[in-house]
Amino acid sequence: MCTGITFDIKEFALLDGPGIRTTVFLKGCPLRCPWCHNPEGLLPEPQILHGAGGDRMVGQEHTAAELAALLNRQIPILASNEGGITFSGGEPLMQADFLLAVLRHLDPVHVLLDTSGYGDAALFAQVVAAVDHVYFDLKIMDAVLHRRVVGADNQLILANLDLLATSGTPFTIRIPLVPGVTDTEANLDLLAAHIASLSAHPPIQLLPYNRAAGGKYAACGAAFHPEYDEAQPGKPRLALFHAHHLEATVA
Repeated sequence: MCTGITFDIKEFALLDGPGIRTTVFLKGCPLRCPWCHNPEGLLPEPQILHGAGGDRMVGQEHTAAELAALLNRQIPILASNEGGITFSGGEPLMQADFLLAVLRHLDPVHVLLDTSGYGDAALFAQVVAAVDHVYFDLKIMDAVLHRRVVGADNQLILANLDLLATSGTPFTIRIPLVPGVTDTEANLDLLAAHIASLSAHPPIQLLPYNRAAGGKYAACGAAFHPEYDEAQPGKPRLALFHAHHLEATVA
């Protein structure tokens, strides 16, 4: 029996893809981005969060059939509002086998994968073939800086991006604008040049930095000490993307 762990299921989500959606947050992530706004989704196993209102357990186990049955009950309302289901995280590819099993049990509906691209290439290809759209997160182009900041090399991410570009599945590249880290002219120009070299040129969304995560780290028993100036706004530098003939907007 295939089981997986979620840390949240958000109904009536409006920012996780087209239309009204239900977003399933799968637990566990191999990366450690210091700006992550879902620190409760990093560990793969259930955990206790300590808040002012008391302790609570985060992380619920489901069988693939159970989760699909829950989602299938929502599909009529989602479909009537031109929406669907988004799988996010954490990193959904950490539970790729479970995700694929859930997708096999789902009734017809628009499905979106929100991913960092860090996962087994063969499983990634299977998931991409089974969904309708992919939000692909790109952060830092320089491999050394990528490893230092998020704790892993970006070679696998870029290889999976190449795979996605040739898959035929529609996708959008999303770049978080972290002040002084991802929003530098050098980094964004390198990212733009790489995206322009792909076999498909997707739309690009530049995401303003989310400052609301600090309290979550305390609840997880973790320190929140970002190595960047939170007071500074991220710089979108749209002209860098337009110079490469790419479609880029600020989300």
